[in-house]
Amino acid sequence: MSRTTLRELNGLDQTPAKLASSTLVLIDFQNTYTRGVMELDGWEDSLDAAVHLLARARREGTRIVHVIHDGGAGTPYDIREETGRIHPRLAPLDGEPVVVKEAPDSFHGTDLGTHVPEGQDVVLAGWMTHMCVAFTAQGAFLRGNRPTVVAEATATRSLPVAGTDLDARQVHLGALATIADLYGVVVATHEDLL
Repeated sequence: MSRTTLRELNGLDQTPAKLASSTLVLIDFQNTYTRGVMELDGWEDSLDAAVHLLARARREGTRIVHVIHDGGAGTPYDIREETGRIHPRLAPLDGEPVVVKEAPDSFHGTDLGTHVPEGQDVVLAGWMTHMCVAFTAQGAFLRGNRPTVVAEATATRSLPVAGTDLDARQVHLGALATIADLYGVVVATHEDLL
């Protein structure tokens, strides 16, 4: 059985991004994912990993952009309320832009592209793996960037499909496999970045 990816068939570079010369995009690390109806499986470990990734990026002088999803007033994604705010452990520093989006692809309908030079490598981390991380990887790929996703700094939740339930690990790994098949490089930890 063949295990060739579409990336390999198309001759796309499989080298992980070099963090210092990339843009780090932190996607939807919002409080809503830490409790209640939207709580993610493994959010604590992925948050710890993202904290280490962000600290390294700041040490290396990486361009950093934070992205948050605004679902509007009264939703779990209301950025005017505590539930929709960025988790305090990943709070932006002065000079680190915050992009507000309303769709899973962080580039769609936002100014993210003005912070990410065309053709540049991007490093992605965030919540949820199967939704905004995957669609932002696709968006980056389609606009000519080369995404690298840090798997340990992503997380998701269990989902129902076709009369069965997929546990969060299955959803997470399926999303990472989709990304790695075409849209970008997937590394296990930030230590795998160059």
